[in-house]
Amino acid sequence: MAKLKSITKLNKWFDGINEPLIIAGPCSAESEEQIMQTAKEIAALGKIKVFRSGIWKPRTRPGNFEGVGEEGLQWLQNVKKETGLLTAIEVANPEHAELAIKYNVDILWIGARTTSNPFSIQELADYLKGYDKPLMVKNPINPDVSLWVGALERFHKAGINKLAAIHRGFYPFEATTLRNIPKWEVAIELKSMCHDLPIICDPSHIAGNTDFIGEISQKALDLNMDGLMIETHYNPTVALSDMNQQLTPKELDSLLDELIFRRTTTKDADFTSILETLRSKIDSIDQQMLELLSQRMNTVEEIGKYKSKNEVTILQLRRWENIMSTRLKLGKSLGLTEDFIKKLLQLVHKESIQRQTEVMNKMTSSAKKE
Repeated sequence: MAKLKSITKLNKWFDGINEPLIIAGPCSAESEEQIMQTAKEIAALGKIKVFRSGIWKPRTRPGNFEGVGEEGLQWLQNVKKETGLLTAIEVANPEHAELAIKYNVDILWIGARTTSNPFSIQELADYLKGYDKPLMVKNPINPDVSLWVGALERFHKAGINKLAAIHRGFYPFEATTLRNIPKWEVAIELKSMCHDLPIICDPSHIAGNTDFIGEISQKALDLNMDGLMIETHYNPTVALSDMNQQLTPKELDSLLDELIFRRTTTKDADFTSILETLRSKIDSIDQQMLELLSQRMNTVEEIGKYKSKNEVTILQLRRWENIMSTRLKLGKSLGLTEDFIKKLLQLVHKESIQRQTEVMNKMTSSAKKE
């Protein structure tokens, strides 16, 4: 269990902050005109309280636009003065944090690359000790929930209580439709470990393309995430970084209108009664499922003993192929997806091989002693 206690609730960060929190702004601060125009159009929507922008943009390879640096912080001060929007930026080292504090930035976030490096996180935590403004931590590049929690714990140990996580997806090792793989289960696991921790979704970085931002945003809200951070540029076609994943303020407005913001609970007695009945049914099915899996593994062990006595290999390829073929056919006829069936069978098969291996090793060891 993560040692994250006394986390300040999201709606206590600033006056007027509501849940879910919507953060919007360009990937990068490119010019004062671009920043101010985008901020004014976002503020005019009346739905956004926080304006985000990248000040330092370390790219995967050098030679691309890497941000305007300190000058951009002056532009953000003007944005706050003219629009009333709160400001948020990414910081990657103590020097960035020092400048952010100097220019009174309201919210800081830690990028995925920084989260992946405990040395960098500790340096920032030491510098920001006692920091009393909100700090958001993006997930690491790879789906390592312990690394994510560890970064949050380092900041919390430094006395930072206004903490949140940002789910921006994980780097794919193979080509995919999305820029980053969501792996929602990792964010759910984090929420299970840290109940009071707000989690904001960054659909722009998961999508990599505006075509998918709406779908991902709705999925995040349906999973009870506490907000969205959506990259927005007054004219994405001229953006110096990540143009394909930035919406215009008008597109952002349409997206927010289309999203369904569902409640986590209801006081409707009939709804609660029906839900509890269905959940009890699931509990019963889960118990039966686990009992059947236990029986299956007991049978697997008996097969392992029989194979060992007859000196037969554990893996029987034709049998495994037959299982996959027949179970896939049966599963699909029952309304289950092929991907789900495959993953389930592979997990069961992996455990079966492990059980048979243990049985055969024990029998071999006993035989040698005799």
